[in-house]
Amino acid sequence: MLAEIFTRYFHFVFIIVMSGALMGEAFLLKAQMSKKELKTLAKLDALYGLSAVLVVAAGLTLWFGVGKSAVFYTQNPVFHLKLSLAILIGLISIYPTVFYLKKSKGTELNEQVQIPPNIQKAVYLQLFLLALIPMLAVLMAKGINIFE
Repeated sequence: MLAEIFTRYFHFVFIIVMSGALMGEAFLLKAQMSKKELKTLAKLDALYGLSAVLVVAAGLTLWFGVGKSAVFYTQNPVFHLKLSLAILIGLISIYPTVFYLKKSKGTELNEQVQIPPNIQKAVYLQLFLLALIPMLAVLMAKGINIFE
């Protein structure tokens, strides 16, 4: 039982870190940025990515290890929707990550880089989808099937 408590705790902590890093990206993004600013953004994005990996690791541990039985999760369509949104968020995050890494390279830190509007849209979309997941988690934990 102690393992489940700590796993749930770390799952929540990593979700909070992940959300904070993504919010930081949203706040820092602007239409034109220096390479120095992009390097900072890339570091924040790396924190976002690392925390997302840790969220998934803790979630898988809960699913197949110390949480409720795997059947509880596997047979719940709300869980599948939650998981699908998490995967979609991960896929959307690839575009900004690649952009940050490509455009932050170089030694001229004051060089200005034009940020495509789709980068900001991708970050905002991730935030929106991420905000839906806690509601799905609550519904799932209570055994409520929104598809019935």
